[in-house]
Amino acid sequence: MDKFTITITRQFGSMGRTIAKKLSEELGIEFYDRDIVEDVSKKLNLPVSQISDSEEQSNYRFWRRMFPLGTDKEYMQNIIFDVQKELIKELAGKSSCILVGRCSDAILETNKNNMNIYIYAPVEKRLENCIQRLEMSETEARRTISDVDRARDAYHKKYAGFLPSDTAHKHLMIDSSLLGPEETARWIAEIARKRFNL
Repeated sequence: MDKFTITITRQFGSMGRTIAKKLSEELGIEFYDRDIVEDVSKKLNLPVSQISDSEEQSNYRFWRRMFPLGTDKEYMQNIIFDVQKELIKELAGKSSCILVGRCSDAILETNKNNMNIYIYAPVEKRLENCIQRLEMSETEARRTISDVDRARDAYHKKYAGFLPSDTAHKHLMIDSSLLGPEETARWIAEIARKRFNL
């Protein structure tokens, strides 16, 4: 069987990460998300918190604090992206896997055995997930959904050249509230098995 990759971009609170993890269990392949952040922090000799603060934002707090005049902010963000890009290619070349976010859809788009998925949900359902599963207050949940979605869109547009929800670059888009995380993962797994002849 040839190696294959599945990339998942998602709205905050849509349970995209949970779905990706369950999908990896369904298909018996690796799942990469925070692991990428940890590897990048080692390569650049920076704390994980600083990489996390910068990786999916267009105007982020850490580099503003470090470079208040903005002279090296974009330069450093580009370095972080370049390291992530090479790491994603390396992981995809090693074995079949699922990669969450970080423009992996654009980075691997030309790979023959790749499938790009976008997970979304109505804002009311995302609020419910944030409050019940992430134990946020409603005010915090509303603010975080807005801030993270805006930051991810800006980051993706900058480095991929298109929005994460752009249908021209997706094979599958699904509302996770339709079936819930577990059934959504099983449904995607069935599609993947047919797509990759598993």
